[in-house]
Formats: sequence, C-alpha cells, structure tokens
Amino acid sequence: MADKKGRGLLMVYCDVPQEVEDEFNRWYNQEHIPERLSIPGVLNAARYVALEGGPKYLACYELTGPEAWHSPEWQHWLNNPTDWSQRMSPSVVATTNIRNLYRLIYPQDVDPATAQAEMAPLMLVGRMSVPDELESQFNQAYNQERLPKCYSVPGYIRGRRFEATMGEPKYITLHEMQSDRVPATPEWEEWRTAVTPVWSQQVRPHMVHAEGSPGVYQRILPS
Repeated sequence: MADKKGRGLLMVYCDVPQEVEDEFNRWYNQEHIPERLSIPGVLNAARYVALEGGPKYLACYELTGPEAWHSPEWQHWLNNPTDWSQRMSPSVVATTNIRNLYRLIYPQDVDPATAQAEMAPLMLVGRMSVPDELESQFNQAYNQERLPKCYSVPGYIRGRRFEATMGEPKYITLHEMQSDRVPATPEWEEWRTAVTPVWSQQVRPHMVHAEGSPGVYQRILPS
C-alpha cells in the first residue's frame, strides 16, 4: 500500500473574511485539495478548523519530504493557478495567511504504522521557538522528557516534531488525537503541567509560542 505519511509536511494556516468563507471552503474542498493530491510526493491531505487558538483554518499536507514542494509539478500549479484559485487562494482573500514547510526531526524514522495512518481526527499544534543557545536542550528535553509521556494519555495517537525549512517559527509539534475530548482529560492536563528537570527549569521559561499557538484543530475534510 502507498504511504500516507512521510518526512515532510506543509501547513497552511489562514483566516478569511466571513463574506467569502462559504466559497473559500468550496474552492478548497472541491478544487484545491484534489489538485494538490495529484502532485507526486503529496501523500495525503486534510483540512481542519480551530476549536481553540488559531488561525481558524489549517490545511495539512503529508509529503515524502520538503523537496516535494519544490518539484516542477508543484511549482507548475503555483505559477498557473485556475480562475477559481485566482479568486479564492489564501494569498488573495485571507486576512492571515501562513505557509510553512517542514522536515521531520522526531522520531527520526517513519515507522510502518505511522506511514499507513490516516489524517488524525484532531490535532493539537504547537508552533514555537527558543533562543539559539537553547536549541540542543530544547530538542533533547522534548524528545526524551516530554513526548514519550504523551502515550499514556487515553485517546492519544502519536506525536511528531518538525523543523521549518520555509516560514516561522522554527519548530512545530503535532499531537494527533482521537477526539476533542482528549485535551480536556485529567491525564492530558497532568502531562501538560508535569515538571521535568531540563524542560521545566532550563527550556520552558524561554520558549515562545507563535500567536494562536497552541491550537486545537478538528478535521473537516475528509469529514
């Protein structure tokens, strides 16, 4: 079976005016997502709406790697938009338009179960940065102290971390969950507030979230 997740990710976050929202969603669902799924290197895609945080809309594209975005096929669509795209693209109508391209940094490999996994029903997305001198401690603490403990939370599917090759901030964490009930559980709150040596004392005080982060996003396409 073809893989559905790889080592790259494109995330497009946007807010749009209410008066164009219905057509914007039709364009995204009926034309834009199918168009992008036809491009080699695009493994899967889904759209989400924010339940908490923002921006309101998120399109998530699973890629073989970040190089897929630079391919001639992808650039062809960017440089030759349809008439509908020229009217409804986030670059035209959005009041907030953030497009970030990422490479996988944790885990280092895509295991078979992850490679075959569908797009998560719910994602908690953290977009963050730390001072350069703390990056080593930040990555080590996140990978060793923080993420492994998430798997004890009922309804938690997986956690992955990415580094931006295009856009800011530099780091993103995707927490994939079964439903919007998971972030409200006592187990998640216990994980969120847990005190660990390096993370709590050396890293967390200096970590900065992007505006709207962390965001809780519910999948709307596929429904």
